[in-house]
Amino acid sequence: MRNVSIGERVVIVGTGEQGAIAHEYLSSGSPHEVVAFSAESPFITSDTYRGLPVVPFETLAKAYPPDEYRTFIAVSDIQLNRVRSRLYGAVKEAGFSCVSCLSDRAFALPSAEHGENLFAQEFTSLQHDVRVGSNVFLSSGTCVGHSSTMEDDCYTGPHAVICGGVTIRRGSFLGANSCILETVTVAEDCIIGAGAVVLKDTEPGQVYVGSPARPTGRGSLVTAGVAVG
Repeated sequence: MRNVSIGERVVIVGTGEQGAIAHEYLSSGSPHEVVAFSAESPFITSDTYRGLPVVPFETLAKAYPPDEYRTFIAVSDIQLNRVRSRLYGAVKEAGFSCVSCLSDRAFALPSAEHGENLFAQEFTSLQHDVRVGSNVFLSSGTCVGHSSTMEDDCYTGPHAVICGGVTIRRGSFLGANSCILETVTVAEDCIIGAGAVVLKDTEPGQVYVGSPARPTGRGSLVTAGVAVG
């Protein structure tokens, strides 16, 4: 699942609150060394952040070659995870590998697997035979039940519960204290509201609230401020 014996030199992509949070996690109990931050030029307001240099994203590979450094994408779920996804794709295209940031109080069984750029906060649980994709954020207390799959670019709020055999499709957001019943599929680009209880498969691109959860009729991409054609 993770190799805590190997440390990497890491540049955090993101100079907002998520970047600060990632820096604290990676600097507390992680084998990795954060050496710099990066952001797209229009969003850089200082040459340093949290005592480290800030390099323009456009010149990141030149300043910190990908054969010597790793990256970690640390931005919020803005625009239904589209910004995180775009930046993750850009660093991969530039040749970087991404580390994952797992709290030392996160729990994962040996049969669980995950991709790159996973942020798993304290008291998250990845149970038997779980599969989690790349560029996923699991807030504190999230439980991913046995034999469940979570695809790339997903995000959970605190204490989201994913029961056994569930599939969470790419780009979906699960709000705080939401619950997904056994064997249910949450379709791509869904927003599951805080406290919602999803008892049956959802439709793509919808917002669901309530218990039992029902669609609001307002599309998730519009709600999240994503331009749609």
